Amino acid sequence: MYLATLPIEQAVGHILRHNVADASGRKALAKGRRLSEADTVHLRALGVEVVRVAVLEPGDVHEDEAARRLAVAVVRPGVTTTGAVHSRVNLLAATDGVVEVDVAALFAINEIDGVTIATLPEHTPVRARKRIATIKVIPFALPEETLACAERIGSQAGGVVGVRPLRRVNVGVLLVAGREAQERITRSVLAAIEGRVTEPGSVVGAVRYALPDEGAVADGISALCAAGSELIIIAGETSIMDRDDVTPQGIRMAGGRIEHYGAPVEPGNLLLLAYLDVTPEHVVPVLGAPGCVRSRDTNIVDLLLPRLLAGERVTRRDIIALGHGGLLG
Repeated sequence: MYLATLPIEQAVGHILRHNVADASGRKALAKGRRLSEADTVHLRALGVEVVRVAVLEPGDVHEDEAARRLAVAVVRPGVTTTGAVHSRVNLLAATDGVVEVDVAALFAINEIDGVTIATLPEHTPVRARKRIATIKVIPFALPEETLACAERIGSQAGGVVGVRPLRRVNVGVLLVAGREAQERITRSVLAAIEGRVTEPGSVVGAVRYALPDEGAVADGISALCAAGSELIIIAGETSIMDRDDVTPQGIRMAGGRIEHYGAPVEPGNLLLLAYLDVTPEHVVPVLGAPGCVRSRDTNIVDLLLPRLLAGERVTRRDIIALGHGGLLG
């Protein structure tokens, strides 16, 4: 592609580089338009004799076609695409879920001159039809080899942007408190947990209570597993204060494994994540919620719960990575 200034008769078939206004200052012809014979009549009537155009050469791919092709190369399951308009294609969530982004592949594609992809942050919860990314080709055309390079990066990564769909999960809740505090904890904590669980389409099934004792916590976890809980949230009168506190000890007694305790996120530092291997195929995540769970302000639970509801195996490393951007309020 090269740029030229041509008499309007010679500009037919080429791409207008700048808007052309009429006598009132309104846009008569928009940049990016491939000029036709009819356009030359319009331009002549406006008193325009020469125009600035982009001339495509053999091997150039028009901006709209380039955006469409790149979209095909970067989408993962859970994503639909819009048509190309002015060299832009939007990527939409096909379902309620959690955004997945191959950050390294995204960076590599955006390093290519003329190609841009902007996404929502990875792990963002989204509703169906929400725009999660947008592709914009900057020039009026891309050389075939440039576009092919971007396509290759996307294909080798297995796509760049996807949505992991939310599942309808049976969530069990274990409230750890003395008998005198159970009614208060039910009012202040259980309602907040139920709201977080039901809004994305899951359900709170069994609710159990345990005194702040290792054995009681272990029994409560076992009872929730027996009731069919696919994910367990533990909260209570006091946040978990140590890896060897009552709740983590009870999780271990129930056969669970502590994945991580302590998160670089505020609110939510005193979070615990564990997994209970019921069978090799059936693993139940156990989320030890800090005291901030009783507030509906965004906290660590809001960062991790959607990912767990989408079936992601969240790791210690994943939690540590939340420190970048972990100051929530």
